[in-house]
Order: sequence, then structure tokens, then C-alpha cells
Amino acid sequence: MKKYCLLLLMTTFMSNAQLKAVSYKDGEQKLNGFAISPDKKNKTNPGILILPAWKGIDDHSKEVAENLSKLGYHAFVADIYGEGNYPKDAKEAGEKSGFYKKNFKEYQKRIRVALEELIKSGANPDNIVVIGYCFGGTGALEAVRGSMPVKGVVSFHGGLGKDPARFNNPIEEKVLVLHGADDTFVPQKDIEAFQKEMRDGNADWQMIYYADAVHAFTEKSAGNDKSKGVAYNEKADKRSWQHLLLFLKEVLK
Repeated sequence: MKKYCLLLLMTTFMSNAQLKAVSYKDGEQKLNGFAISPDKKNKTNPGILILPAWKGIDDHSKEVAENLSKLGYHAFVADIYGEGNYPKDAKEAGEKSGFYKKNFKEYQKRIRVALEELIKSGANPDNIVVIGYCFGGTGALEAVRGSMPVKGVVSFHGGLGKDPARFNNPIEEKVLVLHGADDTFVPQKDIEAFQKEMRDGNADWQMIYYADAVHAFTEKSAGNDKSKGVAYNEKADKRSWQHLLLFLKEVLK
């Protein structure tokens, strides 16, 4: 009887859904993303666009997509850099991500074409949330700043700053920022400017701080040495995931 119950439990949480490589384009630039659909589809077909960290698509972003599909969401992992432009190391990752932060319209364009691929995979265009990690967290906020047709965005340990010369627009999308309380990569002036941006835009926003967490707190590959400024924090990782799920439940139909 116990074996039968265990087998039934395992079967309940198993999924036949698999990540599928998707080739798409931004103009002449070839991009390589990943899509996954839930086993059971419904009329609302909610979708989640995932924007990876500064080194591009990695195991973590793929794992997030798989976990979301098990919960009934369509998911798409965006390729921001494009074939032939993937960073080989941290130095190149900093340079390439820095280009898109500075040239935010190019970043927004790459996010938009990825949104189109998410919709093509089966997601309802009126029922989408964008989430991002680190550099991707900045991208999630750019989806709001670019007034993209999404219900909300979630930034995990993302950069919050933008050029002060940019206007603070009205914000209709819901915004959730999940932030390490000890993240030295995000200066206080950026936090204050972001919060002013949210208030100026009359946004429905939340910012949650996690104690003892630094930059990249969801990334197991970041190691455990907090003194380096980047480190995995299991408690913050688990708590932020639960906050994401609560946000999705509230925002999506």
C-alpha cells in the first residue's frame, strides 16, 4: 500500500513536458531560445517570459522554465545576445550586458521578439508575466518602461537603475522586485530612484528584501562566499520563489 501511494505521488508530480530549442530572429540576428508548454492546457494559457542573467541562457533559467511548466504555465527563455555573440567569460558578459543597459531600446526590442515567441508557443497574449534574474531582472523592468503588453514583471536581484534623463512614465503593469538586503551591486541611489519611478508612475509595486542575501542569491553556481558580493542563499531562494508564485496567482487569470 505504501509503495502504491508513493508511486501515485510521484506520478502526480511527473511531467511529460520538455524544453524545446527555438530559433528565431531579430532582423538578421539569429536567436536561440527555449520553449516549454504545460501538460494540461486551459483556456487562459498563462505565459511566463524568462530573461536570463548576464552570461545568457544557463541551466538555472532552463530549470525555472521547467518548474513553471509543471505548475501549468507556458514558459520561454529569451536569448538576448544572439548566435555568435555569447560571452565567453565574466568580462565579456559585463561588456555585452552593459551595452544593452545603455542602449535600452535594443534591449526592449529583444524582449519584444521573445514575447512574440512565447505567444507562438501557445501562451495567451493577454495573460503574460515577465521575470528576470540579475541582468534579466533589469530587463523585466525595461518591459515595464517600454509599456509592453504584459500583466506584470518580477525582478530577482536585478539592477534597478536607469539613465536619470529618462522620463518616469505611468505604469499599469504590476511590479515585484525581490532584492538581497546586502546587495552591494545595487547602490542606494538606484533604489531610491526606482522607488520614485514607481511612485511617479502610480504603480502597483512591491519590493521585498531578504536578510543576509547578496547579489545572485538564487544562483547555486554563485557559491557560498558572501564576501565576494555574489553568493547563493538557500533561504532567500526559496522565499523568493514562493513570493513569485503568490504574485503569479494574483496577477494571471
